[in-house]
Amino acid sequence: MDINFPKYRSGGTRFGNALEWFDARFPLTSTWKAHFSEYYAPKNFNFWYFFGSIAAVVLIIQFVTGIVLVMHYKPDGTLNAAGIPVAFASIEYIMREVPGGWLIRYMHSTGASAFFIVVYLHMFRGMLYGSYRKPRELIWLFGVLIFLCLMAEAFMGYLLPWGQMSYWGAQVIINLFTAIPGIGADLSELIRGDYVVSDATLNRFFSLHVCAVPLALLGLVVAHILALHEIGSNNPDGVEISNFKDEKGIPLDSVPFHPHYTIGHDLSANVIFLIFFCAVIFFWPEGGGYFLEYNNFLPADPMTTPAHLAPVWYFTPYYSMLRAMVWDFFWILPAKFWGVVAMGGGVVILAFLPWLDKSPVKSIRYRGPIFKTLLTIFVIGFLILGFLGTKVPGYYFFGYSPSKGFNPLNYLLSGDFLTKVFTFYYFLYFLTMPYWSKIDKCKPVPERVTFK
Repeated sequence: MDINFPKYRSGGTRFGNALEWFDARFPLTSTWKAHFSEYYAPKNFNFWYFFGSIAAVVLIIQFVTGIVLVMHYKPDGTLNAAGIPVAFASIEYIMREVPGGWLIRYMHSTGASAFFIVVYLHMFRGMLYGSYRKPRELIWLFGVLIFLCLMAEAFMGYLLPWGQMSYWGAQVIINLFTAIPGIGADLSELIRGDYVVSDATLNRFFSLHVCAVPLALLGLVVAHILALHEIGSNNPDGVEISNFKDEKGIPLDSVPFHPHYTIGHDLSANVIFLIFFCAVIFFWPEGGGYFLEYNNFLPADPMTTPAHLAPVWYFTPYYSMLRAMVWDFFWILPAKFWGVVAMGGGVVILAFLPWLDKSPVKSIRYRGPIFKTLLTIFVIGFLILGFLGTKVPGYYFFGYSPSKGFNPLNYLLSGDFLTKVFTFYYFLYFLTMPYWSKIDKCKPVPERVTFK
């Protein structure tokens, strides 16, 4: 059987011959062309399009640092001779004894927060420019699944240091599953592997954190990129560049992804990001207690509960939604159940965004005042929910003094009230979108992209 080998003008060099041999057996050059040198992206990408490539860089950092940490970490919740959990002691060993271990550990812990910052901004860009709209619905769905996997990965990784907040945070979150009618108690016990958070829980979360969830996350990222390159990238104008092509079938308003964006766009953005990333690692690794909570520098103690329990900052908006549900509905299901529904629904509802938005245009550039106003309130509310999720229940922005009596203004600015208001608004924003997105007065959309 004859095999048609691809032809190259290699000049007979060893590299050219090796590349020709490799390409005959593996689609190296064709993959490079399909996803880089001959993948044509819109020429009007702006600042908001940095975060996709930055997310890929952070993912690589997390994989590499995670592999190094696994070489020295021991998932053992039992006590050593000094009365300290072995898992906690192994973290101390990494920080103090392993050459460069403190740097690897801080890169991984800070990288988790950096990952969520970048992903939140990446998702917000999709909301700004309508990147979830037809024909990119599947790209958006893969993105939401990536977000869910990332949350699961971060939660399981948060338990591994086996500090006070790790232990009690896991205890609280896993106990939420008991609110599910009928199967809640059994499901919680299955997740823990015991009646309480214990060594069995630690081993389960460790295996999921380093094996199962990363594989799922990596597969979803590949699917996300393949779907993106199959349909083509959106742009700040929200118009399809494939509508206007030259005689070779190349979109007129496009440039090759490599080298225009890989070198001139993404490389510079990643260099700037890494400068800030290194500055945080070297000078502010705890992030003021938001990246690494101070209680987590204490070994897990099942007999001592921290005074204030709150998840890491990137979970706090949804934790606020959980705490906002304080009423028993229909006297059948407890408030705890509805809190879990609100917390999970806050993420799941994002998946329905492509079908909730009925606007005739995609990009915020041509949207009307209703969309811009409601989106601004949505962002402010989400940030306030995140802030209040770090505070104790009953938090008051301006303090509270029982001796002065009830103050209506103070109550309206209290954490409990604002949590309920913005949780309600969060879901109202999405559920009413099919109506207000239709009546919003939009500007005319150009046929081709605008570029300066």
